[in-house]
Amino acid sequence: MDYKVAVLIPCFNEEKTIGKVIEDFLSLDFIDKIYVCDNNSTDNSSKIIKSFNNNKIVYLFEQRQGKGYAVKKMFQEIEADCYILIDADDTYPIDSTSEMVDLIKNQNYDMVVGDRLSVNYHSQNKRMFHSFGNNLVKKLINILFKTNIKDTMSGFRAFNKKFVKATPLLSSGFEIETEMTILALDYNYKIKEIPIEYKNRMQGSISKLNTFSDGIKVLKTIFILFKDFKPFEFFSIIALLFLAISLMLFIPILFEFLETHLVLRFPTLIVSVCFAIFSLSTFNLGIILSVLIKIFKRNRELVLSNFKD
Repeated sequence: MDYKVAVLIPCFNEEKTIGKVIEDFLSLDFIDKIYVCDNNSTDNSSKIIKSFNNNKIVYLFEQRQGKGYAVKKMFQEIEADCYILIDADDTYPIDSTSEMVDLIKNQNYDMVVGDRLSVNYHSQNKRMFHSFGNNLVKKLINILFKTNIKDTMSGFRAFNKKFVKATPLLSSGFEIETEMTILALDYNYKIKEIPIEYKNRMQGSISKLNTFSDGIKVLKTIFILFKDFKPFEFFSIIALLFLAISLMLFIPILFEFLETHLVLRFPTLIVSVCFAIFSLSTFNLGIILSVLIKIFKRNRELVLSNFKD
């Protein structure tokens, strides 16, 4: 049976580069189809995509604005054995594609990530806060999920069919890569990172990533997924904060009582007790949710064990 490799390219206003990206992948004979999902482009991107007279190229359209929506549409509609996801900005070299496909096909990896940060990303990317943001997100994920991922936000990845069809994605925007990384870690998918040479955008090509607003969305995604997938750790941290506040209020009252045998500040004592109750309740919530998550993971493993590639 033929092994089908599909290239997935979400595209929004990339008239300067989309043609070059398509041409590069057309030069690879092991690629079966190139799917380009136009996400409401207002420039000539759609015309350039449709101008290619090649049956390998499939034009898709996603009306909902956001890279996450475009990626999810392609994941839902496209059938293949190996999926190559790449940005339309011509910043990633395609010479690593064959290695990615080999790792998915012959070495049973679920996700392969093009690692920019270990090579030359910081010297090539001219937007200072992009480098800072990438490093911040990487460190947060590695701390919270106790791992050592080198590039959590790379837009050049390969997936097997199990990942694409059995992994629920909720993100609508540029935080989609962060979500895919965290889900792959939490679901114990087999992940491989390979170093790639990143190149800065060509002159006239403008990044659609807003450093601050999209950065906040990424951090929010990490926060929510940490709460959803690590509830015991998440709520234990909150419980410790409540406990610390309770003790800060209670200890002075305790010393006063030991000296005078009187409780002189009843309102403060009541607030202290309330925070102690909040702490215990929050800790118990973390325990309950962690049990539910464990049950969910067991059920998911049963589903994945019956999944047919």
